Amino acid sequence: MDSFNRQEKGGQAEEEACKFLQAHGLRLLLRNYRCYHGEIDLIMQDQEHIVFVEVRSRQRTDYGNALESITPTKINKVIKAAKHFLQIKNWLYRVNSRFDVIAIHPVAGKMQIDWIKNAFEARA
Repeated sequence: MDSFNRQEKGGQAEEEACKFLQAHGLRLLLRNYRCYHGEIDLIMQDQEHIVFVEVRSRQRTDYGNALESITPTKINKVIKAAKHFLQIKNWLYRVNSRFDVIAIHPVAGKMQIDWIKNAFEARA
């Protein structure tokens, strides 16, 4: 699969995840936040929480499911990017935040969305 096709599929998965979360009451603040440390797919607000969302999708599960594709290295990059975002907004230590994962993968021939709240935590 070429990188353009992969980016397009990733964008579709992020759009699907965003709509899913909005249907559950979250409000989109920003998509694809990038900084030196890494990227955050979606930054949303869930009542008093700022939610950093990692979106993972798999068309097939031959090499593991979407959740299994999140490595400790990826988690560390997301946490560092989230801290950077909170610092530039002057929100660090002033707002509650959490890290959620949206995993989109095939189950019994249909695409399923799994929402894992508080999927991982930042260490102080």
